[in-house]
Amino acid sequence: MKILFVTSEVHPLIKTGGLADVSGALPAALQALGQDVRLLIPGYIPVLDKLKDKRTVAALSVFAGQPEVRLLSAMMPETGVPVYVLDAPQYYCRVAGPYQYELGGDWPDNAMRFGMLSRVAALLGSDASPVAWQADIVHCNDWQSGLAPAYLQLTPSTHAKSVMTIHNIAFQGNFDRDWLAPLDLPQSCFDMHGVEFHGYLSFLKAGLHYADRIVTVSPTYAHEIQSTEMGYGMQGLLTVRNGDVSGILNGIDEQEWDPATDKYLTLRYDSSNLAPKTAGKLALQQRLGLEVDEKAPLLGVVSRLTYQKGLDMLLECLPKLLDGGAQLAVLGSGESDLEQRYLQLAQRYPGRVSVTVRFDEGLSHQVMAGVDIFLMPSRFEPCGLNQMYGMRYGTPPVVRRTGGLADSVTDAKAPDGTGFVFDEADPAALYRSVVRAIECYRDGKKFRSIQLNGMRRDVGWRGSAQRYVDLYRTMA
Repeated sequence: MKILFVTSEVHPLIKTGGLADVSGALPAALQALGQDVRLLIPGYIPVLDKLKDKRTVAALSVFAGQPEVRLLSAMMPETGVPVYVLDAPQYYCRVAGPYQYELGGDWPDNAMRFGMLSRVAALLGSDASPVAWQADIVHCNDWQSGLAPAYLQLTPSTHAKSVMTIHNIAFQGNFDRDWLAPLDLPQSCFDMHGVEFHGYLSFLKAGLHYADRIVTVSPTYAHEIQSTEMGYGMQGLLTVRNGDVSGILNGIDEQEWDPATDKYLTLRYDSSNLAPKTAGKLALQQRLGLEVDEKAPLLGVVSRLTYQKGLDMLLECLPKLLDGGAQLAVLGSGESDLEQRYLQLAQRYPGRVSVTVRFDEGLSHQVMAGVDIFLMPSRFEPCGLNQMYGMRYGTPPVVRRTGGLADSVTDAKAPDGTGFVFDEADPAALYRSVVRAIECYRDGKKFRSIQLNGMRRDVGWRGSAQRYVDLYRTMA
C-alpha cells in the first residue's frame, strides 16, 4: 500500500518530543514490512540543512493569495525512507522552535503554517496529486495535520482513506473562525458536525470528525479519552465514534536505543554483562557534579517539566528521599515555575541533585544508562517512550498506572515485573512507590531480576507496525 505519513517533526531532523521519535521509527518499520511509505514534513531550517540530495518535484499554489511553494524529495538519513518536504520559506524558515518563538509564545500564523501542511497532504492523497504518486492511506499525526482528513472529505474526487493518530489530546490546535476563508474551508463545515469546537476552528476536532479511523498511541489511552476527565472536551465525539477508535501501543527504535551499541555511550553493556552500567553511573555522577558513590541510589528524570508529567508531585517527595541517601539527575525544560523549583533544589542539595534545563539528545541516553531508577509519575500519559527506554537500558521505571504506562510496565510484584507502578496521582503514593524501588535496589538479586525482565521485553516497533498495516488493509 501507498502510505503518506504526515508529521510536524521527525527524528533526527527536528524534535521537540516523542512525536519525532515515533515519526522517525514507525515509517521505517512499515517500510520493513514491505509498504510504500513516504513522509511529509515542513521545511524547517534544520530539516533543509540535514537532508542531502534534495530535488524539487513540484511547485504549487496551495491557497489563494499565498506565495508558490515547492515540494522537495529526499531520503531520510539512516533509514532511507522517502520524504517529501514542504518548502515554504515564508512559513517554516524561522529561528526558534517549530511551533513557538524564543519567548515561548505560539507563532501567530500557525493556522496557515499547518493548514498548508494539511492541504498538501490531502493533495498527495487525491487525483490532484502534484507528483506521480498518490497515497492510498494518509496517516495524520496530532492537530498539526488534522485538517487533512477534512480536505480529503471535502474534495469531490477519488481520494485516500485517512487515519488520525492522537498522540496527546490536550493539544488541539484551536484558532479563530476567521481562518476559515484563508484556509479555503467552507462556512458549512463550521458546525459541531465539522471543524467547530466551542466557537473555534479546531484542527484536532476536524481530524477526529472527518478521518476514516482514529488511533491513539496505547489501548488504555483509547478508553481514557472517552471520559470527561481525560477527553478535554472531545469525549462526546470519540464516544459516538467508538467503533472507529483503536489503541496501538507505540514501540521504540531498538537500533537508536540499544545500550550495547549506543553511539552516545562510551561504556556499553547488555543483559549478559551489566558491569559497564555501574561504571557508567560513576562517570555520570562525575560529569553532573554529583558525589561519586556507587551505592547511592541514583534517580533519573528526562522529561518536559510540566504538570502533566507529575513533576510537581515529585518535588514534594524529594527532600525525604534525598535526606535518606538518594541522588537525583534531571534533564529537561518546560514550565518556568517548575524549572526554577528544580534549580533551587539543586542549590539546596549540592552534590546530590543535578538539574540540566535544556534538551540534550546525547545526555538523555547517558542519563538513561547511568541512573538506577527512572521516574515517570505522569498524571496522564498517552503512551510515553521513556519508560520503555528505561526498561531497555536496565533502568526500571517508577510510573503511574495510566495510558501507555499501564500498558507497557508490569509491576515488580509480578514474576515478569519490569518496574514499579502506583495508582493515585498524589505525592504520598508516588513516595511509597519510589521507596519500594529503592528498597528493591538495595536487594541486589531482586533488582537484577527486574532489570533483566525489562531488557528482554519486546518494546520494538515490528508488532505495532503490523497492527497498523492490518488497520490500513481493513480500510483500503
